[in-house]
Amino acid sequence: MTAPTTIFEKLETGIEGLDQISYGGLPKGRATLVAGTAGSAKTVFAAQFIAKGITQFNQAGVFVTFEESPADLRRNMSGFNWDIRDWEQKKLWSFVDASPVKDQHSVVSGEFDFGGLLARIKHAIKETNATRLSMDSIGAVFSQFDSAAIVWRELFALAESLKDMGVTSVVTAERTHDFGEISRFGVEEFVADNVILLRNVLEEEKRRRTIEILKFRGTNHQKGECPFTVVGNEGLALLPLSSMELTQKSSTKRISSGIKTLDTMCGGGFFQDSIILISGATGTGKSLTTSHFINDGAEEGRSIMFGFEESRDQLIRNASNWGMDFAAREKAGKLKIICQYPEIAALEDHLIRMQEAIDEFKPTRVAIDSLSALERISVVKNFREFVLSLTETLKRREIAGLFTSTTPSLLGGQSVTEAHISTITDSIILLRYVEMFGEMKRGLTVLKMRGSAHDKNIREFIIDNNGMVIGKPFANVTGILSGSPTHIREQELNRLETIFDDGNSRRKLESS
Repeated sequence: MTAPTTIFEKLETGIEGLDQISYGGLPKGRATLVAGTAGSAKTVFAAQFIAKGITQFNQAGVFVTFEESPADLRRNMSGFNWDIRDWEQKKLWSFVDASPVKDQHSVVSGEFDFGGLLARIKHAIKETNATRLSMDSIGAVFSQFDSAAIVWRELFALAESLKDMGVTSVVTAERTHDFGEISRFGVEEFVADNVILLRNVLEEEKRRRTIEILKFRGTNHQKGECPFTVVGNEGLALLPLSSMELTQKSSTKRISSGIKTLDTMCGGGFFQDSIILISGATGTGKSLTTSHFINDGAEEGRSIMFGFEESRDQLIRNASNWGMDFAAREKAGKLKIICQYPEIAALEDHLIRMQEAIDEFKPTRVAIDSLSALERISVVKNFREFVLSLTETLKRREIAGLFTSTTPSLLGGQSVTEAHISTITDSIILLRYVEMFGEMKRGLTVLKMRGSAHDKNIREFIIDNNGMVIGKPFANVTGILSGSPTHIREQELNRLETIFDDGNSRRKLESS
C-alpha cells in the first residue's frame, strides 16, 4: 500500500509489519508511548526497537530500565538471539539502570524530579552516539507519586527533554485493562505525541495479541487493530491485512488436479494461481484429493503439504496405498510434509512458520489438511484473518493452494470453514455421501470455478488402489447437496427435464 504523504520524517523500526501500519516507522525525534497490560510484550517491543536499530540500520541505542535489572534483561532477551553484552562492549547498546535495586532511595513522593536521571541518559546517548532510546516502564516511577498533577508535570518535562536530546524514543507504560483507560494514571497519553496500544485479550478461552496505533500527532497511520505474535529469534511480528492489495497477476496457465476426470469437470484443470477448497464429511476422500494434487505438483515442480490431523508417516503410508511414493518425492527434494497438532501454537505462530517454510522451499503448490482443525484453536475473526493472510501469501507468489474443510454432518450441509472463506476461494469442490437403497456411495461436484466453465453434474466416484476414480452423474436422485437425497421416478424426471431444459429456457428468454 502506498503510504500517504506526511510532513514528519519517520524512523524505520525494523519490526516486521510495524513500519507498514505506521506508514514508514515512528515519527523521528519524538517519544512514542507504548501501553499495555502485563504480558502484552511491552518490554520485548522496547528491546526489539533498540536491537533492530543495531542489526538493520547500524544505529546505537540506550535502554533505560525502571523495573528489571540489566542482568535480568540480558538473560530474558537472549532467547531472541540478541547478544546485548556484545553490543555493550561495542558501544552500540547502553543501559541506564534506574531499577528499584539500583535506585531504591532515589524517589521521594512529591519531591522527585528527573534531573539526575536525565543527566545519566544524556551521558549514555553521547557516549554511544545513540539514535534510539527505550524507557521501560515509566509507571514503575510514577506509581510512587501521590498526585496526578505531579505525574503530568514530570511527564511533560521528560517528553520535552527527550525531544531536545534528538533521539527517537519508546516509552512503555502499564495498563490495568486491555480496554478502557489508556494508562494507569490517565494522563500519559495526553502528554505523549504518539500512542501505541498492545493487547493480549482472552476470547473464548484463547489469547489473541493485537497492536493498535491510537495516535500519531500530525502524521498518518493505519487505523484499527492488527494481530501480532512474539516469535523466537525475532521478537514481535505483525500480520497487517493492510498490505493485501488486489493487484496480483492472474495466470491463464492450467494445472492438473492429478485426477483426469476432475480436470475435465473443471474445464481443463485449475488455474496456476488458484485457491481451491475441498469440502466434505470425514472419510469422503478429502485427503486423497489432496494427495493427488500434491503428488502431481511434485512431478514438475515442488509441493508442500501441511497436515494438522494426521502424522507424516500416516500420510506417507496412505499415499503409498494409492500408488504414490511420497517418501521418494521427499528424498528427491520435490516434496515437503510438515505435520503438527494445531494446539501446539497460536494461529499467528502457525502462519509465520508456514510463510517461512514457503519462502524457504519455494513450492509451486501448497496444501493444508485441514483448515477445520486450525479453526478450532481460534475465534472467528482471527481465523478469517489467518486465511486472508495465507491466501495473500500464495497469490502474491502465484502458488496454487488447496485447503480442505470438514462438514458437520455425514450427508451434507455447509462447513463452518466453507461459510467463512467461500468468497476468498477460486474453486470449490464438494464431496458428499449419497445413500442409495441401503448403500453409502460417494459423490463429487464442482460448485464453483472462477473464470471458467465447469461441469454442473454430481458424479459418483470410488476409491481403489489407484486413488480416486470418477464415474457417471447420479441419475434419478435429487437433494444430494442438502443431505436429503431423494429418488425420482423416471416419468417425473422426464417431466422436470422438459420444464427446466436449458435449450427451452434460452429460447424463452431470447423471445421475451
